Amino acid sequence: MQANELLRYFRMPDLVDFRQYIRTVPSHTLMGFGAFAAFTTFWYATRPKPVKPPCDLSMQSVEVAGGKGARRSALLSNDEPLVYFYDDVRTLYEGFQRGILVSNNGPCLGSRKPDKPYEWLSYKEVADLSECVGSALLQKGFKASSDQFIGIFSQNRPEWVIIELGCFAFSMVPVPLYDTLGTEAITYIVNKAELSLVFVDKPEKAKLLLEGVENKLTPGLKTIVIMEDSSSDVFEQGKKLGVEMMTLKAFQDLGRAHRQKPRPPKPEDLAVICFTSGTTGNPKGALITHRNIISDCSAFVKVTEKVLPLKPSDTHISYLPLAHMYEQMMQCVMLCHGAKIGFFQGDIRLLMDDLKVLQPTVFPVVPRLLNRMFDRIFSQANSTVKRWMLDFASKRKEAELRSGIVRNNSLWDKLIFKKIQSSLGGKVRLMVTGAAPVSATVLTFLRAALGCQFYEGYGQTECTAGCCLTLPGDWTAGHVGAPMPCNSIKLVDVEEMNYMAAKGEGEVCIKGPNVFQGYLKDPSKTAEALDKDGWLHTGDIGKWLPNGTLKIIDRKKHIFKLAQGEYIAPEKIENIYMRSEPVAQVFVYGESLQAFLVGIVVPDAEALSSWAKKKGFSGSFDELCRNKDVSKAILDDMVRLGKESGLKTFEQVKGIALHKELFSVENGLLTPTMKAKRPELRKYFRSQIDELYATIRV
Repeated sequence: MQANELLRYFRMPDLVDFRQYIRTVPSHTLMGFGAFAAFTTFWYATRPKPVKPPCDLSMQSVEVAGGKGARRSALLSNDEPLVYFYDDVRTLYEGFQRGILVSNNGPCLGSRKPDKPYEWLSYKEVADLSECVGSALLQKGFKASSDQFIGIFSQNRPEWVIIELGCFAFSMVPVPLYDTLGTEAITYIVNKAELSLVFVDKPEKAKLLLEGVENKLTPGLKTIVIMEDSSSDVFEQGKKLGVEMMTLKAFQDLGRAHRQKPRPPKPEDLAVICFTSGTTGNPKGALITHRNIISDCSAFVKVTEKVLPLKPSDTHISYLPLAHMYEQMMQCVMLCHGAKIGFFQGDIRLLMDDLKVLQPTVFPVVPRLLNRMFDRIFSQANSTVKRWMLDFASKRKEAELRSGIVRNNSLWDKLIFKKIQSSLGGKVRLMVTGAAPVSATVLTFLRAALGCQFYEGYGQTECTAGCCLTLPGDWTAGHVGAPMPCNSIKLVDVEEMNYMAAKGEGEVCIKGPNVFQGYLKDPSKTAEALDKDGWLHTGDIGKWLPNGTLKIIDRKKHIFKLAQGEYIAPEKIENIYMRSEPVAQVFVYGESLQAFLVGIVVPDAEALSSWAKKKGFSGSFDELCRNKDVSKAILDDMVRLGKESGLKTFEQVKGIALHKELFSVENGLLTPTMKAKRPELRKYFRSQIDELYATIRV
């Protein structure tokens, strides 16, 4: 059809004119017109449709009346925070009971052995087993009370959830333990929470706990229940030490023989004590209530309800530690909606195999995993043509994202991204990232490549995992979204760092029903975190963006997280490294988008020469500072001291740059009281830091 014919068609004023016109059109033109009309109709019918945002994305939060600058979610109709989404779900026990009903007793918890399919327990089977656990605890003399604490020392697995639900059914409080805390911290928690019974998954963990009893470090521990089959030696060891050893099956059989009716908790009752790894000293036990968890889960459901309602057909993969509130919250949401939870095999190296077999629809992630996915994808695009195609396709998909379109059925998905999506099982429709910041480049690319609803959240244990979450339709990166509907957020002045709330910058403070009750038996630490008006002070520095979202820009204390979510206290590490003979000063630095630390070291001008001579090096001070082998030797000595002082692997620097001039008040790198000015040091050594991160491979 010619262009002028098309133009004439689109100018037809009414149907009569159109009929008159049709009689004058040659048949070949009419065929062309028909093809064009068919194509146009098909395109309009099948064109991708943008996600309809739940609110105006140009103003995602609004000021609370009389809140002195506090802001709350624009999804709320008033200033009252959301506490419960479902009227019949006010505790974790009630959430699970709802799951039983809406699932129609469908599959609940699944696990698999190597090279085998998933095997599932139904909702009613899980309910039965959990009530047997709770009944056995009562039979053993434990109270149905929120001040009755029960230890769980295990990897994620169905038994973990069954035991926890057993505690909830009888108002008891699980206290998770986990390996990365270290032996001293585990001993501390057992004593602090006065745990007399601990469930463990493997005999090795039972032996670790028994060592504490043997060394008279945990005299209150009286019973250990082991989930897996164990050799008789660990039972013999327990018997000798006066610790009762039982298998989980025997424990459940005891409960079945003495079955009792559940005694559910109230919303304000304690649900879990989540010990945070902390930065220095002993871990702190965050007191989290049922109301805390349900309000946070309710807010997540409120944000996603219209664009991505969760259903019993959804499947979640559980591999992030259940000892952390992030995974606890995700599982609460899934169980409340009657969905399935499949557990990984326990080996993170087999996670991709688990994903392919399970085919989850819900996949929570952390930035470190996203970084690995991103690196793997681009490493496989190992030719100029492949890299160009990948870049071109991602740009097309990113353009759709900017229009609010999320899909996995475009031409680019079929040609380029299908393999990536299939590696996660091919059915993922919801992803959430949290626990640490994620690079905008990585997040934007993976949002485009995976073609699913992909949210970024921000929070901490003390606000039950989340306080901010990106909204559907806003797929821009570089911020953590708006306040969740369960809490308000305000920024307060941090004068010493020149962050002022009047300028929209300051320390992030949170208030709402998701904010914890304090730390177990630690009023001083509680007072540091919670002010007299109930605001939780996070220590993070935030900035309000024009659209009402929050951007995290700094850290108030000299404490930060690495990409894997581990907290780092740099001064503690620096004090250890300063004991190295050739070291005069050291600045330890880490970025939240990186998984390791680097350092700037000023050698001791007097000590370096003699120390280097003993190591076989010679030269002037300047020459020694430029010698890469000298730098390597100093790093080795620092790492040695770190090991001797008990630094964890992630606390050790992986590379250093030597600097000849001492940090001083005069050059602006020290305060008048001789403390390091960390923001200035970071700026001053930006190029050396960037080079270290660019060249070190871990």
